[in-house]
Amino acid sequence: MTAREIQAIYQTGKAAPPEIAETFIKKIEELQPKLKALVWFDPEFVRKQAGALTADGKSKGPLWGVPVLVKDNLCVEGVPTTCASKILARFRPPYNATVIERLKAAGAILLGMANMDEFAFGSSCEYSSYGPTLNPWDTARVPGGSSGGSAAAVAAGMTPLALGSDTGGSIRQPASFCGVVGLKPTYGRVSRYGLIAFASSLDQIGPIAKTVEDCALLFSGIAGFDQRDSTSVEAKVPNCLEELKKPVKGLRVGVPKEYLIDGLDPEVKKALEAALEQFRKLGLKIQEVSLPHTEYAIPTYYIVATAEASSNLARFDGVQYGYRSGEGDSLLAMYGKTRGQGFGPEAKRRIILGTFVLSSGYYEAYYAHALKVRTLIRRDFDKAFEAVDLLMTPTSPTPAFRLGEKLSDPLTMYLSDIYTISVNLAGVPALSLPCGFTPAGLPIGMQLIAKPFAEAELFQAAHAYEQASGWHKREPKIR
Repeated sequence: MTAREIQAIYQTGKAAPPEIAETFIKKIEELQPKLKALVWFDPEFVRKQAGALTADGKSKGPLWGVPVLVKDNLCVEGVPTTCASKILARFRPPYNATVIERLKAAGAILLGMANMDEFAFGSSCEYSSYGPTLNPWDTARVPGGSSGGSAAAVAAGMTPLALGSDTGGSIRQPASFCGVVGLKPTYGRVSRYGLIAFASSLDQIGPIAKTVEDCALLFSGIAGFDQRDSTSVEAKVPNCLEELKKPVKGLRVGVPKEYLIDGLDPEVKKALEAALEQFRKLGLKIQEVSLPHTEYAIPTYYIVATAEASSNLARFDGVQYGYRSGEGDSLLAMYGKTRGQGFGPEAKRRIILGTFVLSSGYYEAYYAHALKVRTLIRRDFDKAFEAVDLLMTPTSPTPAFRLGEKLSDPLTMYLSDIYTISVNLAGVPALSLPCGFTPAGLPIGMQLIAKPFAEAELFQAAHAYEQASGWHKREPKIR
């Protein structure tokens, strides 16, 4: 069931929240052993919320009775929130993230916490202290990362909606690998208060859903200004569900020539070309554009992101919360043992890289220089949007790869995000949606990118394509 289908059921009176909640509880209990998409799940926690919705008699919010799965880096009061890391074992936040407050106010039912790459460091959901999540389309393959648990659960029907976070593609890439819809909103559009930070100038919380309409519904429920987040922007949130109904004929779509390059899987390229032809049939105007600084995006991102990660993760030292090593005969020794034992290999790699680029003698050569290149990347997008309304690119250069295939080669893993990281550096919104399948039955995703705060146009174009193509109707056969 999609979220909109659940809402239709409520309107007809055929079921109440406890019955819908029970349906998804059973689905999670059936598929969790096969996919490992969740890291915390308590059926009684879900039943209590569903029962309260029926009993309280209050006015119904826009997400009333709709289940939502939460990525394990969003603080939920009293619920284990660990970023899939040993160093935050047993941590239970004393407060809710703003997006959780808004979900509760809208009447949503929180299902549990979704698996992820540790501290959102990864593109495969293999860097988790709980073990990897598996792709529901092929359990020998990864679901993408870092929001792999959220995307896999939506694709498998374990939840109609899920929240993820996106620092360099962590919503869009798993959405592509799992054949679902994922949105990275404009930076500042959704409050980051209560998101355990990876890279504060890049992180953004966003929705994952089976359909564009469901994605717009969840986005509308979490977007908006929050004074507790200093980077939150006071910008009106449009009624995205109404925007879906607008005609798309005449919208200008740019295809960056730097993105259709060697290394792009032939099946992905073929699906994108077919999608462009579908856009033409819908009346959209296609033209080539240039984003000339694209080749510098990956080195720029992995300087900025690791530098900010090094600073943000310095707070995890075993003193105030989470894991503490019992070894060490001094405070400094305890710090070292705790961080050495608590962080996984990818987290350590990024902390070391980030500390290096911020260190004395290297700051100007690396971090300060990367910030200047970041400005050039943002200007590329600004110039492109003078000529077009949207950009269309691949989401990932390949379909989902096999478990373990890239773990021994971090650089190859980093290249999985080549088409998504520029969006975070520029702060613009982008959405991934299915645009085809490989002969082996693996989903292929395309990415639509818009001007800042133009999420409504993304939903509008994506919905028109989705309805014309019908790719969202396919379901995985989980073995």
